[in-house]
Amino acid sequence: MTATPTLVDVRPAPAGPGRPGASPVPAGRAPRNSPLWAVGGILTILGALLLGFVAEVGPLGHLRHERDRRVGYADVRSTLANATTPIGASTEPGTPIALLSIPQLGVKEVIREGSSAEVLASGPGHRRDTVLPGQAGLSIVMGRRAGYGGPFRHLASLQPGETIKVTTGQGEHSYRVRGVRRAGDPKPPALRAGTGRLTLMTATGSPYRPDGVLQVDADLITPPQPGVVPAFRFERVPADELPLAGQPSSWLPLVLWSHALLLAAAGLVWARSRVPRAHVWLVGFPVLLAFGLTVGDRMAFLLPNLL
Repeated sequence: MTATPTLVDVRPAPAGPGRPGASPVPAGRAPRNSPLWAVGGILTILGALLLGFVAEVGPLGHLRHERDRRVGYADVRSTLANATTPIGASTEPGTPIALLSIPQLGVKEVIREGSSAEVLASGPGHRRDTVLPGQAGLSIVMGRRAGYGGPFRHLASLQPGETIKVTTGQGEHSYRVRGVRRAGDPKPPALRAGTGRLTLMTATGSPYRPDGVLQVDADLITPPQPGVVPAFRFERVPADELPLAGQPSSWLPLVLWSHALLLAAAGLVWARSRVPRAHVWLVGFPVLLAFGLTVGDRMAFLLPNLL
């Protein structure tokens, strides 16, 4: 009697209810709709934004400064040619008002009105409680040491007797460097009537970690020009225009843009579990980049203005 062979069904068992044919999740890996994926996605985005903030103060900030310098230079040259360069005290903050040249340092910058963190992100700024460069009296120009191009990063290497030149709507003015001073150093003698002095200010300490103020005093050696009373009494400018001050007015836009950024990030994480990842990043990355750079800008303005 011949035995009948037994057939064994080796086909895979049918998938369980819910998602026919779904592959099991590998051991140790959370499913795509797990909260761990959301947390991981948010942390990844926040990490990228932190790098974006550093880039905004550093390399991207340098590019921004260079762009603003070129645009401001063209503006000043145009107003000089048309004799419309501002020389009064009612100039809007951020307006280009003069050209600064320090041949020994290779510095060619545009001076703007005001000294808040936002103004100094574009280049050196004139403090509004002092006269304009070239006029009789004290004129103060502040600039960053490291961030946004660091136009005053080599200011400490200036030597007594070297020359600083400033071109305004009243002509070209030359200053002779008197010396460099830090906190605790003797102050220069008081100005005599009918004389002028330029003080350049930046930060001391390591780059991006300011711990004090460095000042370069220079005496006017060309004929002083008549001026008007500054917009503010000395040291009575808004607090955010004093040395090493941040810009508190940036808090409100920072909060609003941060909310927009978080909503965009949450939408991106939500879309990752429903749309192919390549499509999500193709659409979402430019949006996150724009929001991230804007938030980075606002955050940078809260830091010391001479940074």
